[in-house]
Amino acid sequence: MKNITAKPESLRSARASGTLHMPAECITLLRERRTQKGDALEIARAAAILGAKRTWELLPLCHQLPLTGVRVDYRLEDTGQVHIEVEVEVIAATGVEMEALTAVAVAGLTLYDMLKPHAGKALQITDIRLLEKRGGKSQYQRKAQRNLSATVIVLSDTVAAGTAKDQAGIAVTERLEQAEIEIAGYEVLADEPSQLSGRLAYWLAQRVDILLTVGGTGVGPRDRTVETVEPLIKVPLAGIVETARAYGQRRMPYAMLSRAVAGLSGGTLLFTLPGSTRGALECLEATLPGLMHVFEVLGGSRHGRDMRGHT
Repeated sequence: MKNITAKPESLRSARASGTLHMPAECITLLRERRTQKGDALEIARAAAILGAKRTWELLPLCHQLPLTGVRVDYRLEDTGQVHIEVEVEVIAATGVEMEALTAVAVAGLTLYDMLKPHAGKALQITDIRLLEKRGGKSQYQRKAQRNLSATVIVLSDTVAAGTAKDQAGIAVTERLEQAEIEIAGYEVLADEPSQLSGRLAYWLAQRVDILLTVGGTGVGPRDRTVETVEPLIKVPLAGIVETARAYGQRRMPYAMLSRAVAGLSGGTLLFTLPGSTRGALECLEATLPGLMHVFEVLGGSRHGRDMRGHT
């Protein structure tokens, strides 16, 4: 089973369809709800919902998902076809296309079973297929849609002194590269606000798109990153930090102690990440879709408002 622990939750949906072919006279039986075994359409509807809920038990590598909605629709053709369409919704870290496909198959099989006394071998299920899936990476971009640049500044006394190796900053740069963002700079500094202030000013002058700090967001006496970065932010984006903290809190109770900040300074997005490798990557993973959307807005491709005016 694929490990989806690190994937953020989002509203996801999937639509699937299939067709049951039968002698034309069976359509009348379905419409009048008088097959020998009862109301075939409603029993098949209930079976489809149950099939969607139990997909994780039928398909070994599917996850158990808390479905929030299952809709089953029919279209009956006088020539002898019942078209089945199912839509499934969930708020989860993985999609529901298999649940939608399973529901269609179960509905078709239930109708098949209930029409056997009337049609025998003249029944056939065909064209079970996925029509649409929404949510997750298929809808919310996790890669840059235009050329973006980023700088990562690591704050660590031990790494700056050469007594420890940086892991968190390197992991963050690698994740940004996976998102097809160019790394304009990578630096390691001691936890000294004056040094950090100077380097932030330099990179803001270079008009880098994303400026990330790694480390110094906790409550230790040397953790002064937030106090240094926050005055530079002209347009606070508190939702970025709220999302990262909520995501981290479900995986590590210490996430509540992060004092991170995020926002815009001109056209540059500033975001302070924690110093642990896992924490930094989790914050980035949780917020990447939102970060990508910021630059759609800045580029004028969404909402018709250019946020670069906030300086």
